[in-house]
Amino acid sequence: MFRPDDDPVLIEMLAALERSPEVLALRVRVIQLQVERGLFTEALAQCGAALTQEPGNAQVLGLLRQCTIALGSGGRPVRLPPAEPDLGDYDFWAAAEQQVGDIVAPAFPDAGPAEFATDGDAGTVERSTVRLADVGGMAEVKRQLELALLGPLRNPALAQAFGTSARGGLLLYGPPGCGKTFLAAAVAGELGANFYPIEIADILDIYTGASERNLHGVFEVARRNAPCVLFLDELDALGHRRSQMSGSSTMRTVVNQLLTELDSATADNSGVYVLGATNHPWDVDVALRRPGRFDRMVLVGLPDTAARAAILSYHLRGRPVAGIDPAEVARRTEGLSGADLAHVCTSATQLAMADSLRTGAVRPVARSDLEVALAEVRPSAAAWFEAARNVVEFANGDGTYDELARYMKARRQH
Repeated sequence: MFRPDDDPVLIEMLAALERSPEVLALRVRVIQLQVERGLFTEALAQCGAALTQEPGNAQVLGLLRQCTIALGSGGRPVRLPPAEPDLGDYDFWAAAEQQVGDIVAPAFPDAGPAEFATDGDAGTVERSTVRLADVGGMAEVKRQLELALLGPLRNPALAQAFGTSARGGLLLYGPPGCGKTFLAAAVAGELGANFYPIEIADILDIYTGASERNLHGVFEVARRNAPCVLFLDELDALGHRRSQMSGSSTMRTVVNQLLTELDSATADNSGVYVLGATNHPWDVDVALRRPGRFDRMVLVGLPDTAARAAILSYHLRGRPVAGIDPAEVARRTEGLSGADLAHVCTSATQLAMADSLRTGAVRPVARSDLEVALAEVRPSAAAWFEAARNVVEFANGDGTYDELARYMKARRQH
């Protein structure tokens, strides 16, 4: 009989999940490992947590169904029957608009891209079409990106005269759901470079040595497609501090491989601009933040008023809307992340849809729907700020998080 404590890979993955419970891709990978090992009860619990994070996730629903069937058969492997139609991703509004498009017109049809716009499947090299101008608000973040990366790349002679360069990587950090991925895509667009987004699930593998080979392969693809912005999401899960990896060499070797790929002495990364993103920079191995690696950090905080208005417009685009002013709503949503605002728009749309189904008359999303949705949402970044406050107060002796300290002080004053 398989015992979980005999599997170092699963142990390490569970430890990584405990450190970064908000990383859905990591939780899905844990569920897959548990299903492969016949740990259906444990996998079932993880499926519940995953669906709380992202209701209707097709991959998790498939794993949930597999666990349910396996447990119903006493844990024996079974042939899965044809799947029932999954209505989780069914766009009821789109279906309704096909029939009543001449009755209720969609609003904000020309709303441009905003944070959390989908930029393609992870692991696919693509040409970025977005620019920093497409990012609403966030003037300080844009200024720092220009200063730390874009300026030296656009003016190499001037950078050389001042003894600076854009070598090494740039680490975007901040609360979850605030647009770090979209900013990375915008940087690629500014540079006219390919964009290569990578998640932890694209690298980690259950077999010894496979994760290191996957990581090397990722960098090789980026080098072949230079100029290329290689974006490593959830860097803390991939490059966690080796001092905290209790005796297991499974993840330590992955961190070592990442250090090797970033080292200019062992690899030629000309034309490859490495950007990382993390919610917990204090958990990233210190060796990854040395010069030539991720030696520059940019704080991506909660969206400001202009950014919130852009996010609301983006997520209400193409939907029947009446009496909603995104700028006015944005002024009343201080403290909400982009992901929170996306959830508000989805909930308001569902309320209008439910009312339309109940009455038999299609009506647009109204301000009252947004009010109800806003009353139910709670800022998702609260836990992050608690952790960040401890770091600023007790772990900032070298000044690494001075920018974060100033940001949190400014938040308290408002």
